[in-house]
Amino acid sequence: MITQEAPVFDSEKYKNTTRQQWDAAAAAWDRWGPFLRKWLGEATELMLDLAGVQAGSRVLDVAAGAGDQTLQAAARVGPRGHVLATDISPRILELAALHAQEAGYGQVQTAVQDGENLDVPEASFDAVISRVGLIYFPDQQRALRAMKRALKPGGRIAAIVYSTPERNGFFSIPVSIIRARAALPAPLPGQPGPFSLGSAGVLEETFKKAGFVNVASRVVAAPVRLASAAECVRFEQESFGALHQMLSTLDADGKAAAWEEILTRFAQFERDGRFEGPCELVVGVGTRG
Repeated sequence: MITQEAPVFDSEKYKNTTRQQWDAAAAAWDRWGPFLRKWLGEATELMLDLAGVQAGSRVLDVAAGAGDQTLQAAARVGPRGHVLATDISPRILELAALHAQEAGYGQVQTAVQDGENLDVPEASFDAVISRVGLIYFPDQQRALRAMKRALKPGGRIAAIVYSTPERNGFFSIPVSIIRARAALPAPLPGQPGPFSLGSAGVLEETFKKAGFVNVASRVVAAPVRLASAAECVRFEQESFGALHQMLSTLDADGKAAAWEEILTRFAQFERDGRFEGPCELVVGVGTRG
């Protein structure tokens, strides 16, 4: 009898796909920048508070994307501070660098780097931040150890992650619909995903396992408020590369049908002429001892 080996998650293939997705979605994600600031701004300020980012701080921003939170950090650290924004996508980092230049933030630098293999001097930063990025690292412990190494003794890491699927319908509904329509298998063991650190206590235990101390977390309600369900669908169509990757096996009619079902399900979140999709975030903090 021949036994078939179970599929194995290919982390390098995943990283390459992720890089391609964000290179392709960079411009669209950036166009939604003002909305992202409204949506994630409160949680971002809390992340910066917990990380102890202040005037003169040296900050490492991992998985920085187009750099909205990078600019918030730069405003805090001022001209005497420094913010290094890193991301796996060269295209999206170009936008981060452009926005920092337009804002006059000479204290911001960018570097294309894999967050699991950070090439920065040891003990060179006061704070490390990561906004909705840690969840997508194939080896979260390796990434956290790299971030810990970058911190000075007593320096802090703070990260934002989604909580559970049940509390993030704006994202979990499209994922479940697309997974069903495309007949996608369940995620492989070790495969990262949007809700991989969201259950109660998981983010804290992940930080502790990496060697951080004084670990804590806060839950933040962050509803996705837009003009309509259709606008939320447009937001996700334009800027959520992972959803397009999941849809890639469907033909044009199949893709259209999936988005139509998502729109129909999103209608439940329309109230008084506005859309308010459920989203809940967890902001965690830890200290390098």
